[in-house]
Amino acid sequence: MGHEEHNMHAGRLQHRVFATLCGLALLANAGCRALVVNHPEPRLTGTRTPPPVGESVPTEKDKSSLPSYTIEPPDILYIEALRVVPKPPYHIQPSDELQIIVEGTPDTAPIFSGTPNFRGFFVDPDGRVELGPRYGKVKVGGLTVDEATATIRDFLKQTVAEPEVSVNLVSTTGLQPVSGEHLVSPDGTVNLGTYGLVYVAGMTLEEAKLAIEGQLGKFLDSPKVSPSVFAYNSQVYYVVTQDAGSGDNIARLPITGNETVLDAISQINGLTRVSSKNIWIARPAPSGAGCDVILPVNWKEITAGASTATNYQVLPGDRIFIAENKLIALDAALNTFIAPFERVFGVTLLGTQTVQTINRFPLGISGLGSGF
Repeated sequence: MGHEEHNMHAGRLQHRVFATLCGLALLANAGCRALVVNHPEPRLTGTRTPPPVGESVPTEKDKSSLPSYTIEPPDILYIEALRVVPKPPYHIQPSDELQIIVEGTPDTAPIFSGTPNFRGFFVDPDGRVELGPRYGKVKVGGLTVDEATATIRDFLKQTVAEPEVSVNLVSTTGLQPVSGEHLVSPDGTVNLGTYGLVYVAGMTLEEAKLAIEGQLGKFLDSPKVSPSVFAYNSQVYYVVTQDAGSGDNIARLPITGNETVLDAISQINGLTRVSSKNIWIARPAPSGAGCDVILPVNWKEITAGASTATNYQVLPGDRIFIAENKLIALDAALNTFIAPFERVFGVTLLGTQTVQTINRFPLGISGLGSGF
């Protein structure tokens, strides 16, 4: 190898080393990023779960089911109470409804409830039930069902020879209502009223069901509930629109698990005048581990061409970034730069024109000054 060839080889090697170092420096400054370009061929998947970072990603015609929803503040849960029965022994309270059946009473003055037309006897605010004009009222408030049965039997023995009494609790108003909408508070709990707070943040619906039933079980007999998510407020994605020098607009939108890039942009009424067709999804790495993913979107293809290859399915935490129109941004930057000078020159020109206008009068500025 000649001296010149050796120098040329050494120069190429130095150039490669320099380029490699520059590339590493850029990566160190830019952080970890993975550029993913989807191919139009459909993915074959049996489980339909989100793929690992770096693989093909779900699109409009090849969507994936999201994992089990995790409850977080400020979601709203709807809790339906399937079984809310007080723990025995229950003490009768005003406004409770009782079923009272008495055998041995005269046919002209029966005491019988439980039919569709007459469900039961209501306990009045004094804790008494009205058994009819012939028998009067008997106090049962604060008693258990068995105690109320004995009390009514003893009361009726005054007018009935051998009464047989049966008492059952039909409904009660003394229990805190459970069914309804419940907001998950910032500390991750839902408020069940007199039954206390129960922590549900970070749980699936099945886990939340067990937690709620466990809390209610401290007050109720074998409670059963069915929770569902009424409002998905914690799982969101963002649409960021550059505004050509006037700041960025950010729309925070709730995730439903089925929207695509086209659906997301339709939520903000499409692209604005200052927007370009340069769009991508910035997808954070799961749990902050690994590389964040950049998914370029071909806007013309997914709209005018009806292509689905880059009409990606939106996942929780995605940032859909819509870049600004460079020409409009340049025009805005020039206006920002020139505006102060125009203002200064405009004030100067206005002052000059004002002086010239005054000097056109007969005396002018100098004549006015000599008069003082």
